[in-house]
Amino acid sequence: MPEQKLLGKYEYDPVFLNARKEAIVILFVWIFFFLWTVPYCYFNGYRDSVDPDNLELILGMPRWIVMGVGLPWLVADIVTILFATFYMKDDPLGEAEEGADLAEEIAEMHAADGKGGEA
Repeated sequence: MPEQKLLGKYEYDPVFLNARKEAIVILFVWIFFFLWTVPYCYFNGYRDSVDPDNLELILGMPRWIVMGVGLPWLVADIVTILFATFYMKDDPLGEAEEGADLAEEIAEMHAADGKGGEA
């Protein structure tokens, strides 16, 4: 199994390996958009000398907001949808033991009904 790695005598679970890969991709995507948004907005939005009459507008908003907040937000949404649709894996987590706690739950419900009727 090429995706499973050994650390000493322990073998990583494939679900853990997939989750780790996905988390690393998400972290890098977040860092990329952080490094796009914060410096762009800092250098373009917080200038000392801003002339409101000569401010570039896109869709009625300052250009630095559209390019520094709106565009990264839109691109991040698209990247997230593509990531969730094509990259993430739906790993089997094992068989659920349905009904294992059902008897306990039924007993608790009957006990609660019995106590409720007495009060």
